[in-house]
Amino acid sequence: MSGMMSGMGSVRSHNLGPADQIPPGEGRAFAVNGKQVAVFRLRDGSLRAVSAVCPHRGGPLADGTIDQQVVICPLHQHAFDLLSGCSTTGTEPLATYRVSLDGEQNLVLETGAV
Repeated sequence: MSGMMSGMGSVRSHNLGPADQIPPGEGRAFAVNGKQVAVFRLRDGSLRAVSAVCPHRGGPLADGTIDQQVVICPLHQHAFDLLSGCSTTGTEPLATYRVSLDGEQNLVLETGAV
């Protein structure tokens, strides 16, 4: 079993600051561990986090259009499920991240092994 665990890091939490820096219905890109992560604050208050760069042509997904389920890349309209990261338009999937609020309403992003 230990062979399966090799190479997997531990979960790390990253405080990204106050949730209200992202207006409801919008997203913002953050640099976390050398990667760009797009965090979205949905209109119902829930949070989602995915890779911020579209695998198709590098579009800025934080600037994309979102609804309760998908983000659409502003460059070529590729769509991605916000929970699974899977493309609904045939391009490669996105990495997804856990994001939540702490007691002070700060965004907390988790990276590493899940």
